[in-house]
Amino acid sequence: MPYVNIKITREGATAEQKAQLIEGATQLLVDVLGKNPATTVVVIDEVDTDNWGIGGESVTVRRQAGK
Repeated sequence: MPYVNIKITREGATAEQKAQLIEGATQLLVDVLGKNPATTVVVIDEVDTDNWGIGGESVTVRRQAGK
């Protein structure tokens, strides 16, 4: 039973976009590894930009600085 965990920043991904991510990740495992889509689990975690850091700074700070 494959388990895929997708982490994205919480910035307004729509339900349709998330459904496409779930469908696409599932199909990728079917196509590449021959996995059964009925037993493939995909979880999307949305993380506040204050809680996501890159290069020692939060994404919020980086975006405010135009990085």
